[in-house]
Amino acid sequence: MRLTKLWQNRSPGDRHLSTYFCFAAVRLLLVFVPQLGYVHPDEFFQSVEVMTGDHFRLEHTRTWEFNNSLPVRSIVLPFALLRIPWSFYEFIAECVRAGWQLELLGTYTYVVFPRLIYTLISFSNDYCLYRICRLYGLRFEIRLLAMGSSWILLVFGTRTFSNSLEMAMCSWLLCLVSECMLRTNTVVYKKEFLEEKYDKAESISERVRIWKLKNSLPPHNLQHLMAMSTICVAGVFNRPTFLLFGAPMVFFWLLRGMGTRTITFRDFNLRIVLFCLCSLPALIFFIFCDSLYYQHLTLGELHMMHLSIDNFVFTPWNFIKANLDSAQTASHGVHPCYVHLMVNMPMLFNVLALASLGAFAQLLLRFFRAEYQVLPRFQSIVSLMSGAIFVPLFFLSLINHQEPRFLLPVTFPLILLHAPKLITGFSAKYPFQKDHPLLRSFYDRLLSSKASGPYLLKIWYVSNVVLTLFFGFIHQAGVYPLAADISHVMATKPAATHVHLITSHIYSVPLHLINIPSSRVLHFNRQTHQRYRRPRDFYMYEYGGLSLDSLLQKVKLISGNCEVKRSGPSHLRYKLYLAIPASLSADLHEALVQSNASSYLNFELLNVFYPHLSTEAFPRLLGRHPCDVDAPHWAHDDLRGTCAVEQPPALSFAYLNKQFSSFVHQLGLALYEIDVKRRKPRSVLLRKVSLTETPA
Repeated sequence: MRLTKLWQNRSPGDRHLSTYFCFAAVRLLLVFVPQLGYVHPDEFFQSVEVMTGDHFRLEHTRTWEFNNSLPVRSIVLPFALLRIPWSFYEFIAECVRAGWQLELLGTYTYVVFPRLIYTLISFSNDYCLYRICRLYGLRFEIRLLAMGSSWILLVFGTRTFSNSLEMAMCSWLLCLVSECMLRTNTVVYKKEFLEEKYDKAESISERVRIWKLKNSLPPHNLQHLMAMSTICVAGVFNRPTFLLFGAPMVFFWLLRGMGTRTITFRDFNLRIVLFCLCSLPALIFFIFCDSLYYQHLTLGELHMMHLSIDNFVFTPWNFIKANLDSAQTASHGVHPCYVHLMVNMPMLFNVLALASLGAFAQLLLRFFRAEYQVLPRFQSIVSLMSGAIFVPLFFLSLINHQEPRFLLPVTFPLILLHAPKLITGFSAKYPFQKDHPLLRSFYDRLLSSKASGPYLLKIWYVSNVVLTLFFGFIHQAGVYPLAADISHVMATKPAATHVHLITSHIYSVPLHLINIPSSRVLHFNRQTHQRYRRPRDFYMYEYGGLSLDSLLQKVKLISGNCEVKRSGPSHLRYKLYLAIPASLSADLHEALVQSNASSYLNFELLNVFYPHLSTEAFPRLLGRHPCDVDAPHWAHDDLRGTCAVEQPPALSFAYLNKQFSSFVHQLGLALYEIDVKRRKPRSVLLRKVSLTETPA
């Protein structure tokens, strides 16, 4: 009873902290569930697909970013974070296999283990936030709660995106810069104070004592120099957009203490030179490793010292050259310049995005109205965090391809500045200089603590939970179970059988999840101690948003080619599968009937993976005929075309229930097996007919 009373009488800070730990446990739990949602293909194809495929010698896709002739992705961080841990895990898996006959390598492992590594890295964002709050005396409970409950950490933080690493490195850099700024301000203030006391001191003993105190002050000018320069180099090689995020942070580090008697331009220039020099070891290491991996530099050339500039790869420069090509970026999608500001920021941060944009607009208004006395000091934590948000936001808005994940690194400074507004409201006090009736009404009805305070945290919770469920468990969520199902097909199929998988209107399927030994490398048989090469027996055809008529033409072409090989001298058997969103099943049936393909092609529905939502084939909400069967089970529909109702019925519960049922059934990924209809051979019985003559 007493413990219950103490639990109920907790302070708000303790409640926020306990809620944060619950969300932290949920973040870790979501790794092992696992989340089936497929946010973006770059989650796999920029790191995991290549590293896992290379290490376990699996079939995998190497995208254009890993092209040996002009690579744009550095291999150092993926190798260190995935390839090396895979080696330890593989050793443990072999020991378990030998001792207990348990298999620890499979589709589930290939998804969960890399995510676990990145999730542990994501907790460094929480630590850096806590550290800065403790250094500056800020309330860390509500800020940690906002960080832990954000769908950015629950979804992106648990995925293998290079943007997630970029966010972690920006958090560490901000933490180091904030610590350096605080230390410099403290030391400079004490030093100038002691110098004034020294000048006013009358006795020699007092001057000696003050001189000793001044010399005992800790060094601050080059604090964390090596760590910051290394983080900057690693960040640029991870994603060259780190230049935009790291530049304002490094600038504040270089500028700290300027304007005082102690720090001069000599210190500013010295910091620049030493920062560049300290970045050279990491720079050389990254270039050397990338050059070796992409085979621009070989050990033989290194031994003979036959080196030239062509032997070295600088992937950030290749990345910048590729993205400066507007046609190249347009192939990934062209967006207006306001998408980051008007769409991506609200989607990522919802109410906190509105708070940050409003606060920045207020700062700009005060600046242009020359109200400098109410602006934050330039070398303050507020200016640092504001620059870390809006400087990269401005420059990223100039690029014609804009995705929400590009803004992940602004999560840390935005939450640090504006998370308390989730409980205090948009503005705890009247923010305007003039007391106008309209401004007063706007403040009282929307901005004040009484008007917005009780609702912002609830809106934050609801929006983040909804987005976590959507991107974590619904969006393209059928791809992972599809890969697991095809992996089972490959493991149980007959030896001399080829498997063909056709996909349409879904994201690319990561080949390493299907767990097929590669046909492009030599394998080693540990029993016979011989090397061998496996023949290729799996083929995948991805047709994106191809129209169904064109898709059927592709199906006919592939099935015809397979039939030719089947009837050839090798008699090669095959299995042909088609995976499309369930929302297109009815349209597929119509296309089959119109093209007359159903007369010789048999489509058998094997499975429907729920839930799955492809924005390329969004389910139809209304307008379906009441006799339309719920997709994708049109193959078993006996009512199609026999409904006596020519017009949709009036609005009723039964009609709405059927429409809702139809919508839910469309939220799936349908897997069909395609086979050619063959005539069964007829047994011909030869009988001798005895003719009997009829007597006359």
